[in-house]
Formats: sequence, C-alpha cells, structure tokens
Amino acid sequence: MDYLPHLVNIVAISVLVFAVYLPRHHRRDLAVAYLGVNIGVMAVAAVLLNSAVAAGLGLGLFGVLSIIRLRSDELAQHEVAYYFSALALGLLGGLGGSPMVYALMAVIVAVLALADQSRFRAGVKRQIVNLDRAIVNEQELRYELAHRLDGKVLGVAVQRIDFVTDTTLVEVRFSPGTHVTQAAGAVR
Repeated sequence: MDYLPHLVNIVAISVLVFAVYLPRHHRRDLAVAYLGVNIGVMAVAAVLLNSAVAAGLGLGLFGVLSIIRLRSDELAQHEVAYYFSALALGLLGGLGGSPMVYALMAVIVAVLALADQSRFRAGVKRQIVNLDRAIVNEQELRYELAHRLDGKVLGVAVQRIDFVTDTTLVEVRFSPGTHVTQAAGAVR
C-alpha cells in the first residue's frame, strides 16, 4: 500500500488548519472538526478504494457528507468553505496518489489561503440586526441602519418584520466609519 497520498493529505490539512485557518479565525473547535472530518473521510475513502463496491459507496458517502447540516452551530460561509476543502482533501488523499491529485490538493490549500486574506474581508462587515421598530420602507431602514452602525449601508436583506412586537430583523452589509446619511432618497 502506498502511504504517500495519506502523508500528503496530512501535510495539506495541517497547513490549511494551522497555517491558514487558525491564525486568521482563532476557532479551535472548528480546527478540530476540520481535522477530524479530513482524516475520517481519508480513512473511509482508502478502505473503499480497495473494496468491490467502491464507486457506488463512495458516491453515496460524498452525497451523505454534502447534505449534513451542522445544527449545533451557525456557520459562516468561509467556515463552510473550509469544511468542504477538508472533505475534498480527505477524499483526494484516500483515493491514491498521482501528480494530478497532489496538484489538486495544493490548489485547494492555495485558493483558500489567497481568498481568505484580510484584504478581501476588509472594509465590509455583515451583521444581523434586530431593530426595535417595524420598518417597511427600505430608505428609512437604510437610514436607520447607517445611523446606528455608523457606516455606509451596502446591502440589506429583511429577515422578518413583526408588527405585533414592533421589530425588524435584518441582515446588513456595511462599510464602517464611512457614514453616509441617506434621507428622502438623497445621499448627502
């Protein structure tokens, strides 16, 4: 049995978790999850590779893993990207080695390392805000959010308006510290 693909996978997931993810996001709980998912998928893929029902069972495994919803924690989109990268690395590492497999592993790690840099995240924040008024007018909502968050509102997605409790739950993307007053359709 060739252990090189398994070693390359362990190096790749270690770089992804310890050199890319942890220094940027500091969530040790998810680091453990990424490592566990990766090693588990690699082990199952390696066993399935030597099985007579490898193709069907492997596709079924990937399907099951891709529909799992982690209900204990709400995950940000970048955390989901790390999960799927850990899964992909584990599958590639468990399926055997070739120059193409090693190149794909390197591409996965490199893409996340580049795409998850702070300069891509800088300047725009995302918040879920629960306002103590039911606001149906989008301009009024944008003004209220810009005022409360002290920033320029870039995008608004109303999650819920409750007229009984007089609240508005909204997801907002904004640029902090660049407050732009938006009143009566005009930007001052």
